[in-house]
Amino acid sequence: MFGLAIYNSVLLSVHFPLALYKKLMGESVGLGDLLELDPTLGRGLQQLLSFEGHVESAYDRTFQVDLAAFGHHYTFDFVEGGSDIKLTENNRREFVDAYVDFVLNRSNQGQFNAFKKGFDAVCADGTIRLFRSEELEQLICGCPDLDFEALEGNTHYDGGWTSESPVIREFWEIVHAFTDDQKKRLLFFATGSDRVPIGGLKKLPFVIAKNGGDANRLPTSHTCFNALLLGDYTSKEHLQRCLLTAINEFCGFGLI
Repeated sequence: MFGLAIYNSVLLSVHFPLALYKKLMGESVGLGDLLELDPTLGRGLQQLLSFEGHVESAYDRTFQVDLAAFGHHYTFDFVEGGSDIKLTENNRREFVDAYVDFVLNRSNQGQFNAFKKGFDAVCADGTIRLFRSEELEQLICGCPDLDFEALEGNTHYDGGWTSESPVIREFWEIVHAFTDDQKKRLLFFATGSDRVPIGGLKKLPFVIAKNGGDANRLPTSHTCFNALLLGDYTSKEHLQRCLLTAINEFCGFGLI
């Protein structure tokens, strides 16, 4: 699905940690990535590295981890013979590195290899290797920056509207005052996705077209063309009421 999303230029609303994208791109992962995935465990390992007391007596650990899954308890050695290796001040860095490697790599190796095999089957083109992990994430999930000033600057007008039309000027005044959630709803209503394409909203082709002179008709959209259709509303308040109704109440699409 990840590979097909890239191939078809479709943005996905997925929430995987950056470590996944690093592994897909063959980049190394470490304690910083574990902090994002499991902040409590990550901070605990950081505290171990900076601990100034007697590590062996305070922690009383070996190079093992106990995990519970599906009603069963399992014990894994970080290294061969881990049950016989005591955690000490001298080997705590080795312990942390082994723990991080276990969580991010060894514990999910089979599942990740299958995931990567499917991804590579679609994205075998070498050009994908030109991306960094952060760029790959944006390519799949979109950019988090909701810069509607950039969207306004990139918008084209049709059907009689221009950037100086009173309705258009009032529309942007309303939209710039929206919350982030409302802006995402507007994007989803007009384009079919609330995700920002890589490069930001300045890269999103957006059209606002006139939808006749009926001031009582709600705004509509053609999501295939990123086109928003606005009527000739008689006041800013009426435009805001109709726009909020449209983006908050729509569900699916209809065929005429």
